[in-house]
Amino acid sequence: MSKKVVKEKIILGLDPGTNVMGYGIILVKSVDLTLLQFGVIHLSKLESHELRLKKIFDRVLSILEEFSPDEVALEAPFYGKNVQSMLKLGRAQGVAMSAALSRGIPIVEYAPKKVKQSVTGNGNASKEQVAKMLMTIFKFKETPKLMDATDALAVALCHHYQNGADKGKKKSWASFAKENPGRVK
Repeated sequence: MSKKVVKEKIILGLDPGTNVMGYGIILVKSVDLTLLQFGVIHLSKLESHELRLKKIFDRVLSILEEFSPDEVALEAPFYGKNVQSMLKLGRAQGVAMSAALSRGIPIVEYAPKKVKQSVTGNGNASKEQVAKMLMTIFKFKETPKLMDATDALAVALCHHYQNGADKGKKKSWASFAKENPGRVK
């Protein structure tokens, strides 16, 4: 009699920011979900944007080394009116992506509405509604002070939920680059 192999996967969810960056790590084992860790990386005390980007890179690398995730999911920046803020947010996201890519880990991005829809069933849900749903799913008692942590956890969960629905689609920057060498230099 052969044993059935249960696939395990660790997913790191990131909510990029320039003052606070959220992260959430989940373990998927068959149909069971386990919260491994979630929290925030505080960046606001660092004086320059460059130092903040370095801290993002270093902390994401340390999380990757500690948990060895199989995949990284990021919340894509939403479009705001302040061009400078968008530029800084895009840089923060790019640095987080670079850390994952430097370790060969596939990356997927999700729009904020997609994350909320996946977790709560409502793409316009509030951060508090998302946090309450996560508390129910992962059975933790208290929401963190900063919702960036639950936002990142929601991104990881969204990625897990989307995994089955997106079979056959390009799932990472690495696979996109490999499949489209003429479009990436």
